[in-house]
Amino acid sequence: MALKQERAEQTRRALLHAAAEVFDEFGYAGASITRILKRAGVTAGALYFHFGSKEDLAKVVMNSQPQTLVPLLAASGLQRLIDLTLVWSWQLQRDPLLRAGVRLTNEQASMGDSLDADPYEEFRGIMTACLHEARDAGELQPGIDPVAVAEFVVSACTGMQLYSNVVSGRRDLPERTQQMWHLLLPGIAVPSVITRAEATPARGASLMP
Repeated sequence: MALKQERAEQTRRALLHAAAEVFDEFGYAGASITRILKRAGVTAGALYFHFGSKEDLAKVVMNSQPQTLVPLLAASGLQRLIDLTLVWSWQLQRDPLLRAGVRLTNEQASMGDSLDADPYEEFRGIMTACLHEARDAGELQPGIDPVAVAEFVVSACTGMQLYSNVVSGRRDLPERTQQMWHLLLPGIAVPSVITRAEATPARGASLMP
């Protein structure tokens, strides 16, 4: 039974990553089930055993974004939030699962009647937790609202990666992320934290697996 479950999980992972590659390359509308099955090397029966439809598969890919980032983080407080965005800026250049999740989040109108804010909300929750930790550690200026800052960072990153993708294929995203923090930190952090916080592309690169 354990071996059967392990094989089923391997098939599910293969489908998820194959679908991510196809969604990343062709978008939701152009990602046919046939393309996904061929890329994964599995049968249609296997796909529909794990995922009820192409839309269900797309939603799982879309909501897998934090899983590609959070395991790489070790710092706490404000530096953890900074690291999350630095890792994100590098992983968008190399991880099809993250790229597909971002693309699908932006293409939701072609996936169905309802829009799913869960990817944004999950990132907001992760960032809010970092900021609460930072506030408890005395890293934030008085009166800073962790939720408001988290929502701003999510919004800023969303627009920033779209712009970076157009102008450089996201190659300059780590530098743009560093610039975002140079602009934002003086408005939210106490001076001692601004001095020691590290938002360089090199730090992000050092966190890559």
